[in-house]
Amino acid sequence: MIDSLFDLSGKVALITGGGHGIGMAIAKAIAQAGAKVCVNGTSEEKLRKSKAEFAEEGIEVFTFAFDVSNEQSVDDGISKIEADVGSVDILVNNAGIIKRVPILDLPVADFKQVLDIDLVGPLIVSKRVAPAMIEKRAGKIINICSLMSVYGRYSVSAYAAAKGGLKLLTANMACEWAKYNLQINGIGPGYIATAQTAPIREGGHPFNDLVMARTPAGRWGTPEDIGYAALFLSSKASDFVNGHLLFVDGGITANFGYVAGENEVH
Repeated sequence: MIDSLFDLSGKVALITGGGHGIGMAIAKAIAQAGAKVCVNGTSEEKLRKSKAEFAEEGIEVFTFAFDVSNEQSVDDGISKIEADVGSVDILVNNAGIIKRVPILDLPVADFKQVLDIDLVGPLIVSKRVAPAMIEKRAGKIINICSLMSVYGRYSVSAYAAAKGGLKLLTANMACEWAKYNLQINGIGPGYIATAQTAPIREGGHPFNDLVMARTPAGRWGTPEDIGYAALFLSSKASDFVNGHLLFVDGGITANFGYVAGENEVH
């Protein structure tokens, strides 16, 4: 009974930005549960390399290059998915970019670019797949949010604005589409150990000390931690979970700001 709740056999899943890092871990978890997985990116060459990496673990994926921030590109890409693989049952809006620039130095065009990809992109892709889900009275949409969906941080204003908006877009999608048996939820990853964060984690960087001190679990997360959360939100086990932002962060959002393990005043 429990195993059947997480069986995604016969489902078609689309993971945008799924060719590396967290997106790849999500794609692997969903594929291993039996779904046919489609991975999106913007570079055909990078997608070929990703496809080979999946194959090394015995996972077959379908790759599709299109720009999530362009309506025509999204329509063309998803039309090809529908023709070649099938109608999308599970959508993970994972594609995103970040620009680490203080507000006074940040060109408005760059601010808009981050919003276009990180916030408008999930809207465009979701609008394209939702009508078929509504017709089937079944569908899962997972928006990859962030700690910055609820917190600010120095030099990431565009990213935080986009991810904060994505949190509320998730809630609004649930308000409009839950009655059709669609479940729309978000995941807020904590600090995750990826190739991009390796220099921080392994070089005695002060930010690593901050992460370790502020995270009650006392470790960085793994991409697989996010993948397993996405599997839950893709499965029947989450059929009454809607409009929720699930933080997978080792408890950092539960921490009032104390250093983990320090003596506290009661």
